[in-house]
Parts: sequence; C-alpha cells; structure tokens
Amino acid sequence: MKNVFGAVIAGCLLVACSQHPAADKIILGRIWTGNPSQPWAEGVAVSGDTVAAVGDAGAIKKWQGEKTEVITLNQGELLTPGFIDCHTHFIDGGFALSSVQLRDAKTPDEFISRIKAHALTLPKGVWITAGDWDHENWGGELPTRAWIDSVTVDHPVWINRLDGHMCLANTAALKAAGITDQVKDVAGGSIVRDKAGKPTGIFKDNAMGMISKAVPPPTPDQEDKALEAAMAYVAARGVTSAHNMMGYQEVFERAHDRHALTTRIYSGMMLSDWKALADKIKQKGRGDAWLRRGVLKEFVDGSLGSHTAAFFKPFDDTPKDSGFFVIREQELHSLIKSADSAGLQVTVHAIGDKAIHTLLNTFDQVAHENGNRDRRFRIEHAQHIAPDDIKRFAAQMIIPSMQPYHAIDDGRWAEKVIGHERSKTTYAFRSLLDAHAKLAFGSDWFVAPPTPLEGIYAAVTRRTLDGKNDDGWIPEQKITVEEALQAYTTNAAYASFEENIKGMLAPGMLADMVRLEKDITVIPSPEIRDVKVLTTWVGGKVVYQK
Repeated sequence: MKNVFGAVIAGCLLVACSQHPAADKIILGRIWTGNPSQPWAEGVAVSGDTVAAVGDAGAIKKWQGEKTEVITLNQGELLTPGFIDCHTHFIDGGFALSSVQLRDAKTPDEFISRIKAHALTLPKGVWITAGDWDHENWGGELPTRAWIDSVTVDHPVWINRLDGHMCLANTAALKAAGITDQVKDVAGGSIVRDKAGKPTGIFKDNAMGMISKAVPPPTPDQEDKALEAAMAYVAARGVTSAHNMMGYQEVFERAHDRHALTTRIYSGMMLSDWKALADKIKQKGRGDAWLRRGVLKEFVDGSLGSHTAAFFKPFDDTPKDSGFFVIREQELHSLIKSADSAGLQVTVHAIGDKAIHTLLNTFDQVAHENGNRDRRFRIEHAQHIAPDDIKRFAAQMIIPSMQPYHAIDDGRWAEKVIGHERSKTTYAFRSLLDAHAKLAFGSDWFVAPPTPLEGIYAAVTRRTLDGKNDDGWIPEQKITVEEALQAYTTNAAYASFEENIKGMLAPGMLADMVRLEKDITVIPSPEIRDVKVLTTWVGGKVVYQK
C-alpha cells in the first residue's frame, strides 16, 4: 500500500492550504464504513490503493486536487466496504459457470433434458461434471444413472448435488472408474443401491473418491480461465476478497506472479497437508494483500441434504439413520493439534449437532494442550447447533463461519428431516451474536451463489426460497442489516487475520469498496436481494462497472 501521508511540501503544491497530498479519488454520498467508531460518513478519499480519509463532505473535499476523480453518489445509493466471502470453492465455481446448470431444474424431466442438451454441445468422451442439482426441487427422489444413460452414451457423467456431498455417476463414468456391481462401501461414505444391490449411481461423501479419481484433471490453461471467470463473476456481485477453502494453490500463485488477481484470495489447503503449508510459509511467508496463505480445512461430517451430517438423534424421516463422521475423532485431534502447534489456522466443516459438539471439544482440548495464542479456530457452516453449545463459540473464541443463503434454501425442507425443535438452533445467527460470537459470512460457492446481497437478505428476512415463510423460517434467528454487513466485512476480515488492512473504510485500509444502487439499511428488507451492484473497486481500481 502506498503511504498516503507523504511529504507536506508535495501536498501543499497540490492542494492549497492543505497538509496532505491530493487524493486520487473522492467519493461523496451516503457511506457505511464498517468502522464501529465512525459507522457512517459523507465522503471517502482514496490515494493509490488505500483509504486516505473518511469523514464529512466538507473535510473530504479538502483532499481534492486538479487531477482528483470526484464521484458523487446519486440519491438513495450506498457505498460500503467490499464484501468478503469467507467460504468458497473458488476455481470449482469458475468451472461450474460453463457446465450444465441444474440448480433450478424443477422436475426429473427438466433435469434429464438439460443434461441431454449440454451433452450435445461437447465432443465425444468429454466428462460432464458440476451441475449443482437439488432433488428437493421435485420432492426428494434421488436421481439414478438410469435417468440419464440413454442421453449421455458418449459422455461420462459425474455431477454433484448442490451441497457437494453426493454425486451422480452414469454407467459410462462407473466403467471409466472400474466400478462394478460388487463395489463395497467405504468408511465415512455410502453408495446408494437398488433393490437388487446394484449401485444406482449416487455416491456420498468419502465414497465419491471412487469416481473422482477417474475424472481427467483440468489443464493449467483451463484452470486459469476458470479463475478469470470466477473473479469477474464475483466482482459483479460486490465481492472483493474470497477465502478459498482448499485446492488450486498453483493457480492462484500463477495469477499472483503475473499480477492478474482482481479478487484478493485467502488460500486454504487440506488439514492433512499441514506440513507442506508450514514449509511453504517458511519459504515464502504468509503472502501479501492479494494472496494470503495460512489456513487449513477439514471435514467432520457431511450435509443435511445428503443425510450425512452427524446428529445425536436420528433423522425424523429416516429413524434408523443419524448421519456419520467422515474422519475418526482421534485422527481429527491429532491433525488439528499438529497444525495448530505449527502456528497455522484451522477451520473445520461441521454441520450436525454431534459433529459440532465433538469439534468444540476437540478445539478446546487442543487449545489447552498447545497453550494460549491468537489461533482463531473456525467452524465452517455450524448449521445445527445443540442449544447448550451456542455459548461455547464466544467462550472458546471460535469463529462461526456461516453461509446465510443455506438457511433460506434448506429451510424449505429441513424440518421434515430434523423436526421443529432441532430447527430452532439451525443457522442460529441471532443466538450466536447475542452470545457475543464473532459471526463471519460467506456463500459456499459453488454450493450456493456468491451473492452477499442475497446472503444479507437471507440473514435479515429468513424467507425461504419457496415463498412459504413471509415472516421468516425460525424468525427469532433474524439479524439486522448492519449486523449482516459486519459479518461480510469487518468480521470476515478478522476471520483471516486481516482486520488491520481490510473490512472497513478507514484511513490506512485498502480501498476495497462497493457502490449499491439502493441503501439496503433503509429500504424494506424483502427488496435487498434485488439491489444491484453498480461499481466494485479493489485497491481503488474499478474491477466491475454496471
């Protein structure tokens, strides 16, 4: 970042009677800063990639020089800090943009027809992946390979449910992976079978690796294009920073080295790779404002929609099933302790109440064994919390890294799976904030859209996607617009140890900003999801302009 408080003499040459140099850019209008000591302002001055000043319009105008760009917001518009998405699978999201789109397929026929149409656009032998299908759209019946075999004869198909915890393979994909009707189950995963015991094509969690290993890896050029597509896509939605949960380290580093990043990345690796990450940090450090490293990701369980989240009690609709762990507790403890002792940040996916409880215990044990430090353990999703565990997040200084869009998506059908009582502390945003937890928000893209405004809408209204909960699903867990904004900005920056450089508009902070067509803090909350991003700046430079 440039030093915006340069020589007084140079400043006086540029701005009469001023004790600072002229700003490169001034934005005037209604501004939510994210700064607790100055949450609202009338102007921001930017020099280089950094916020130089924030204050009332009169004070900011004093930063104007002959070459200063002056932008005045229209009546009703709002400027905020750039949104930080705390949970993405960033490159996978980029790849999914060009694959078959199944998220909103409403019937099995539509599901099949979209796959057929996409297959016709591809050369023979090319795999069809991604998809993001949702069987709840047509009542909950899982798709099978029999649905799609006749329309994908020339293409192996390996398409994921939108939560990423189960996938459908067609017969061509099973053959490519060497999977026969006699395939055995694996620990931490399951294979759905028909009445004759043959695989239907649905593989869940750890079982998915049987097929995934057969999918040809993308070329570096394909990866780079997926990154470019992903960055452009999120910039149009106001996202200036993203936490990539795992994988594709080399892609981000290639882009960083050629100065091609337009989204700031906090790049994660799998927990089992903690030694490699520790070695890389020793060699290259933790990175800079564009690409930062230091976080490790693991899983405890699966997902609610796949019935693989781990609960204390069985699911209401499958009373003999309560989900499962995808890792042994002893192994989880050992890996977390080792990574934490190396000074690395650990974040773990946990969805069911049993998974969350077990992880809280493990984090507590490791913290006592390794001693006090600013470790900022995170729990990704933290969806279905046992009531007595809510207070433990703040008490143990654990960050609930949550994705509010999931609440209005899963809320359509969650109660048939876990009932109303357990749903009361599902996506418990209000309860966590009231217990003083530092709530951070993200999307889980590709699983859900990387649209912070839609996430804010979800957290504030909790209106489910099916339109059946006008007052909100579990309305007592609603939060305010400013609380949701904080979760996407200041708290999100804290979640990656970057609160000293981003997440608010204040002097010395990076000039990552978003211009919205409406002030989401004053309009009726149901309108928030339809508000458009007009401009996105990263480091003071426009990366998206409507």
